[in-house]
Formats: sequence, structure tokens, C-alpha cells
Amino acid sequence: MGLRQVKADGQSRSAMLDSIGRTLTTATNGIKALADHLTTDEVFARSLVDAIELIGDSEGRVVVSGVGKSGHIGRKIAATMASTGTSAYFVHPTEASHGDLGMVTSQDVLILLSWSGETAELGNMLTYAKRFKVPVVSICANRDSILARNSDVALVLPKVPEACPHGLAPTTSAMLQLAVGDALAIALLERRGFSAEDFKTFHPGGKLGAQLRLVHELAHVAEQVPLLPVGRPMSEAVIEMSSKGFGVVGIVDEGGALIGVITDGDLRRHMAGDLLLQPVEDVMSRNPRVIKGDVLASAAMEFMQEHKVTVLFLVDDAGLPAGILHIHDLLRAGVA
Repeated sequence: MGLRQVKADGQSRSAMLDSIGRTLTTATNGIKALADHLTTDEVFARSLVDAIELIGDSEGRVVVSGVGKSGHIGRKIAATMASTGTSAYFVHPTEASHGDLGMVTSQDVLILLSWSGETAELGNMLTYAKRFKVPVVSICANRDSILARNSDVALVLPKVPEACPHGLAPTTSAMLQLAVGDALAIALLERRGFSAEDFKTFHPGGKLGAQLRLVHELAHVAEQVPLLPVGRPMSEAVIEMSSKGFGVVGIVDEGGALIGVITDGDLRRHMAGDLLLQPVEDVMSRNPRVIKGDVLASAAMEFMQEHKVTVLFLVDDAGLPAGILHIHDLLRAGVA
């Protein structure tokens, strides 16, 4: 029985892999069909631009709604817009019909999702929109549907095969709705000039929040920075390196600008009987790699990995040292 089970499992694995392959191929073809639709259907392309301008020029919020899988996709679209600078939230059409429509004003924009465009639950929202002149953007696949015909802007998607072998479970269709929603959100982000700094405001927590922190927020400053002026003996450099604990000391010129660093490697390369008596400028490595304080922590991590360094001095526009950053500071903050 164990042998028969293994054989059955082997056949099942093959069938499952075939199924997965068909689903991925169908999904890929669906996205390609959507991309082709953008370039071949002028009405669709114009409607996307109209939707972006309508939402971007509105003084209110974006209210997204849908039922079933379209509702789940709608929640994701609203969340993406909200996190990228477009004030948005999701309302279930049933809840909307029982009081939540009171949150929607004529300054808002409704985005209603329904693949067929005939979802009955959206009827009350359409009626409300007409009555109070709330602009409607619809995402559906039927230009002649009730939803499309009653929208200010109808984003009519190409009809594509579902990955479901019965053509029933929303799979490819849901993915196309999501892709269009993401396209709207990113176009609005770029239209608004939404920066990484703005993005950070909405993502303060987790790994993403850590990556979006700035270098100066994680760096050690003031008395913690190991520095010595030119002309000092290496004996002081060794003491400074040891006491500050970074394994490095920065060397500054008469004007206070950082002109070099001394690392453990420099000590090994200049090891001799009179090392401690030598002036620091004879041992230091010149033109050290440095970073500005307004750089993202994720960029600092990438820079360190690329150049195989573990410590960076922060400098200002004049080249004056403003802090020091160790790779461990980035790891503790959850950047990696």
C-alpha cells in the first residue's frame, strides 16, 4: 500500500505541476492582453487618463467598492492608494446601503468594481452617486453593462479566460482588476510627485519603515564620532579607535573636513616598531567612502554591501563629519 501511495503521489505531483503551469500561463497571457489593450484601444487609454485626472483633481477621497472577489481586489486598491498619497478607503456595498453612504460626498470619487458590470448590490451606490453628483469610475469588462453606462469614466477591461478550468472562479479577471488599480495608484503617485520621504510617512513600522528611515536617524553623532586632527601621533589614533568601538578613526584637516580614515587594515599594513610615533596622515587611507545624512537607510546598506565596508562617516555639503554609521546599526534597525 505504501508503494501504491508513492506512485499515486508521483502522478499527482505531475498533474499539480501541469495545473500550476497552465494557471501561470493564463495569468501571463491575461496581463499581456491588458497591456495590448492599452496600446490598441484608444477609448480604454483615454479613459485611464480621464480617471487619473478626475481622481487627482478631486478635493475629496476615493471610495472603492465591490462584491465578492471584486470586493477583495477593491480593498487592496484602496489600501495601495492610501499608502501612496491618495486618500482612499473601501466600503462594502451592503454596508453602504445601510448608512455608510453618508460618508460619501460630492467631492469624493467612487471606484466601483464588477467584472460583469451587472452586480445588483452596487445599484444603490449608483443611485446615490447620480442623486448627489458623485463622480463614478468603474472597472468592468462589459461596455454595455449597467455599471459602465452609468459611470463618468468606464475602464472596460479585455475579456480574458479564467485560470479556473470551469471558467467560474475569478482568477485572471481579478488579477486584471488589481493591475488596473495598481496602475491608477502609481500614476497618481507620480502625478503628485509623491517621494520616498512621503512614502515613509505612511509606512513607519516594520522592515519597510526601517528601510525608509534616513541615515542620520540611525547614525552616532557628536562625541561618539572617532575623530583626530592631522599631526597627531598614531598612539592617539589607536586609543580613539579603541575607546569609540568602531574600529576606525576619521582624520580631519585644519578646517575640520574629513580627509582620511584609519582602520584595522591600515594598522596591519603599517605595522612596524615606530608605528605609534608616526603622524596619522602617514598611515591614513585618503579619500574615504562617505555618505550624506539624508540618504535612505536601505541605500546605505546597498552601498556598504557593494563596496564591502562596514562603517561609513556621514559628512555635510562642506565635507565636515556629521556622524558615523556602522552596518550593525542598520541590522539592529531591521534594514537588512
